Amino acid sequence: MEKVKVTLLALLAAGVLPLSAQRIELLPYGDFEHWTTRNIKESAILGGEVKTLYTLGPLGNTPWASSNAHAKVSGITKTSLSVEPDNGPSGRCVKLSTVFASCRVAGLVDIEVLATGSLYWGRMFEPITGVRNPYSNMDWGIPFTSHPSALLVDYRAFLPATGKLVKGTTFNKKEFPGEDPCQVLLLLQRRWEDPDGTIHAERVGTAVLRIGTTTSGWVKDKRIPVVYGDARKQPGYRPYMDLVKGEKTLYAVNSKGKRVPVREEGWASSDASCTHAVLQISSGSQGGFTGAPGNTLWVDNLRMEYAR
Repeated sequence: MEKVKVTLLALLAAGVLPLSAQRIELLPYGDFEHWTTRNIKESAILGGEVKTLYTLGPLGNTPWASSNAHAKVSGITKTSLSVEPDNGPSGRCVKLSTVFASCRVAGLVDIEVLATGSLYWGRMFEPITGVRNPYSNMDWGIPFTSHPSALLVDYRAFLPATGKLVKGTTFNKKEFPGEDPCQVLLLLQRRWEDPDGTIHAERVGTAVLRIGTTTSGWVKDKRIPVVYGDARKQPGYRPYMDLVKGEKTLYAVNSKGKRVPVREEGWASSDASCTHAVLQISSGSQGGFTGAPGNTLWVDNLRMEYAR
């Protein structure tokens, strides 16, 4: 019996499990055909234009949030659009772009904030009031108890590949050497809350795809295997698959209604149950307000694969 189990896991990791032994499920709104719009009027000092922001799925009833948001800083309302629907191979897809959200007011305010296009499971708290600790503006992850064997996705990408990164936060903009691959990320976690309201987590499963070069067209049915248990001990491990900590620490709302860090403290066993999933697709992977302007990622047909 143990030998059969090992063989099954090996087939899953290699992506050669027979189709008859798989179950494929489209994720909610994973065909990217269903969008809702919000119209937000920017401050009169910026021109008072009404800007349209896109939400995947129906407002108030979708697991998806995005980097599309409106900010209100020093009394000025400004929007940022980095995620939107686009034409795909068959119907719509999602387009994620790394762009500058500029704000210039009669020479009095000159702000350029770099926004990496990101679509993720969770919530964004608006309006955003500053650039400190950007991940604290989000409620990362949703309840999730399944154990998929892989994430499946169609994608294409454009990366300028200048070898330069930009960190842009309000009045400060810096350039420095580096690369910024696009990313598709799935983290399965077992979370629990202590009496003080601190949220703890162990990593149950990990699936990460980094896209570092421009594609010649659409890459279809890309399979991203989920590695269970301690990813550091598995073939194909890369440092970006490690536990999330430091300035990239994710936040969630605890039972007291407060936004607190999710303290990912260790690795669960490979057969552990999970309570939450963090799923994110992004035009970059450097973190808040840092990336390669011009990076663009198109994604379609986001699915999960399960072993029967």
